[in-house]
Amino acid sequence: MAEPTRELTLYVQSKRAIATFYRPSIANETTGTTPPGAPKTGGDEASLGEEGVLFLSDDQARAAAHAEEVAGRRGYHIKVVDIAKVGRVERLIAEHLRGVQTFPVLISPRGQRLEGTDQFTDERLAELMPSELKSVRAFTYLKVRGGDLDRIRNLLETLPEVKELHFLTGDWDILVVLDFAASGASKRRVLDFVTERIRGIPEVLDTSTVVPEFSVTKFPVA
Repeated sequence: MAEPTRELTLYVQSKRAIATFYRPSIANETTGTTPPGAPKTGGDEASLGEEGVLFLSDDQARAAAHAEEVAGRRGYHIKVVDIAKVGRVERLIAEHLRGVQTFPVLISPRGQRLEGTDQFTDERLAELMPSELKSVRAFTYLKVRGGDLDRIRNLLETLPEVKELHFLTGDWDILVVLDFAASGASKRRVLDFVTERIRGIPEVLDTSTVVPEFSVTKFPVA
């Protein structure tokens, strides 16, 4: 299985702040001359200068920090590009930015993108950065004897390994999602748990368990 690309590109757009400041005359009081290298002034007149400073809005900076935090947890790297600092031609030929109205814009290795700060949620960031599960997940179908489903649900919910319950119609009655710490987890351990703990519930008549060989999730993970 080929190793997927792990780098995303985050395009931000900084703004230029104009800082206007007062520069007093520095003419020599005795000779009335200006020292070599000093800015020319008109006697006692004030000299005004303008200096451009690029800055990133707090909203964009917050979105960028959020994306980098999620990327670090999921094994990805984010390259940040400030379009205000790159050449005009480079901006025009950047296919990923066609039609973009708001920044920041995060581009996944597969070309998916998030646009605008309101899109930078844990859920949307996780979608762009699929991650290998750090635990062993398994799925068990249950056939149960008709009766008190609330009691069966309560018993299953007390088991720490049970993460989700889905009640079905058809051949199977319940789908149970199990999760085990990766250390020491094995297919046998999963099946031992199913046969000993879940089958131990009197109302459970039959089970069928699937243990994946490899799992990737787009849900947020810790």
